[in-house]
Amino acid sequence: MFRLIKRALHFSTKSAVIIGGFLSLSYMFAQLSTVHGKSLPADYFSQDLPSILGLLNSEFFMGVIFVITLSIITYVLYLLWQLHEVAVHRSQYMQSAHANLVFALSLCGLFIDKLWWVLAIIIAFTNWDAVASAVSKVIHSGIHGNKKSEDA
Repeated sequence: MFRLIKRALHFSTKSAVIIGGFLSLSYMFAQLSTVHGKSLPADYFSQDLPSILGLLNSEFFMGVIFVITLSIITYVLYLLWQLHEVAVHRSQYMQSAHANLVFALSLCGLFIDKLWWVLAIIIAFTNWDAVASAVSKVIHSGIHGNKKSEDA
């Protein structure tokens, strides 16, 4: 019971901090801006003033829109970074010996050329045990020959 109350209190506190931060950022950006269409005469419109105009003339609403836009841009940039680092995360997850190489190639792909990033993806997602087994089988059959064809 105590854990449930503690979890609910933690959730409500976290929600209040997030909403308070959002509103305070909106208010801060609202103080930095002015809306230039506040005194539009009614003859600019073919009918009465649109009902949305009051909302669009509010600095606080424009602050909210600015914070939402910044949040979306930041989130999209974060997702693009996660996509860029998918090779590094995969090699770390597989505990590959190539993790440092994949990280270096990923950075080269970011700053130099995208081909390095593609190479990092290939290295990170390749099953090196299967590749080693296949190469070993080819070398073994090249040295010792194919026993089935000799028997026939």
